[in-house]
Amino acid sequence: MSIEKNELIKTRLHSRNKNREPYDLSALSKISPELATYVKPNKFGADSVDFSDPVVVKLLNKALLHHYYGIKNWEFPDNNLCPPIPGRADYIHHMADLLSENNFGRVPTGDKITCFDIGVGANCIYPIIGVTEYGWKFIGSDIDAKSITSAQNIVNANASLQGKIECRLQENKKDAFYGIIGREELIDVSICNPPFHASAEEAQKGTLRKIKNLSGKTEKTPQLNFAGMSNELICDGGEHKFIHNIIRESKKFSKNCYWFSTLVSKQSNLKGIYKSLEKESALDVKTIPMGTGNKSSRIVAWTFLNKEEQKVWIETRWKL
Repeated sequence: MSIEKNELIKTRLHSRNKNREPYDLSALSKISPELATYVKPNKFGADSVDFSDPVVVKLLNKALLHHYYGIKNWEFPDNNLCPPIPGRADYIHHMADLLSENNFGRVPTGDKITCFDIGVGANCIYPIIGVTEYGWKFIGSDIDAKSITSAQNIVNANASLQGKIECRLQENKKDAFYGIIGREELIDVSICNPPFHASAEEAQKGTLRKIKNLSGKTEKTPQLNFAGMSNELICDGGEHKFIHNIIRESKKFSKNCYWFSTLVSKQSNLKGIYKSLEKESALDVKTIPMGTGNKSSRIVAWTFLNKEEQKVWIETRWKL
């Protein structure tokens, strides 16, 4: 590999992330001829696309899923959030590493691992990556019935996902585990990308900032695909309250799940999160840094299982 290519590698992404190198827009354009019409030289003369254009972002991500993950059918309403694939993949890879730490350095793969995605969304992205990369089973919940229908349609449209992802409607907006995870049901890891804005005004400002950072453009009204639906980006109390609710509820399901986890976008929320975990008597807490481009975030993971309970869990669930 040339020095120039090395310099282009996205070193902040996980080592197993399929998108550490620059996008192969030539290959992606063959998969998506429509995407090819948006590929133009940037100010440095290299082929690129306008990452602030929601139409382009969706076409690019569809091509990435097809090219790298074999997902040929990824359709969902344009007013739903379109996620950046590399960052979503990193969360899954880091959770695989966390499981491997408790499994003698080996990532447990296959359908003996069950992952619960709190807020699966209309795009079903975390289960897609978890299934295609590690063969895990997934439970995906959402408070929006249309999002559940959309996610289930994606599963039904791709043979590689069928029978591996179950989408469940959360009927109580205040709950995460209640109403979804049965009292005797066991999950190996739970993940969550919480809505981080407390109001529509805050979400609008965040979206406008994002567009300006990506393109230098100043927009008065962000396009829908960038904004996402309100329940994907906004909740009462924002990220802070959402995560504290999950922590409190996770205590009630302390023996149903090995590792609980959540993304934390705002570093200022960490202190309060650690206090809540201490209050609920979490036995082990880990903070895993993440970064894509100029954005830094982190995963906070916790477990209520003691060492003996962890050992029994691994021997009865992970070993063939």
